[in-house]
Amino acid sequence: MRIAQITAILLISLHCMTVQAQSPVPREQLEQMFANITKQTKWDMSRPMLWGYFFTNKSRPPLEAAAKELSAQGYKVVNIYLSDKDKPNAPDLWWLHVERVEAHSVESLHSRNTELAAFAKRSRLGAYDGMDVGPVAAVNK
Repeated sequence: MRIAQITAILLISLHCMTVQAQSPVPREQLEQMFANITKQTKWDMSRPMLWGYFFTNKSRPPLEAAAKELSAQGYKVVNIYLSDKDKPNAPDLWWLHVERVEAHSVESLHSRNTELAAFAKRSRLGAYDGMDVGPVAAVNK
């Protein structure tokens, strides 16, 4: 009985570890990105910006389901599209692009990336590929 309980606890712990994910973008890279934006633009990164988030998968249907769930969480679905193939026989790669206006620090963006990577893993998507950013005014142009 005791061994069965320990085995069950280990299996539950192992499952919890596999559901957790790490950000695809290391914190140091985010720090560099924020520093470069500060140096090279006039963007005020303490204000809300337009953040784009990207997911990939080898087929479209799981991305459609993910888009619906992310939309319910306040993300705007921009597009689901098939990427251009680099090589003639390369397998299909589908992309989901969502966006949301929000303010981020290095820490909060690292947390968001980790959260979205975990979402991709739970949703059995190929990957959470990362993000891009631009000023909110770009939406209105």
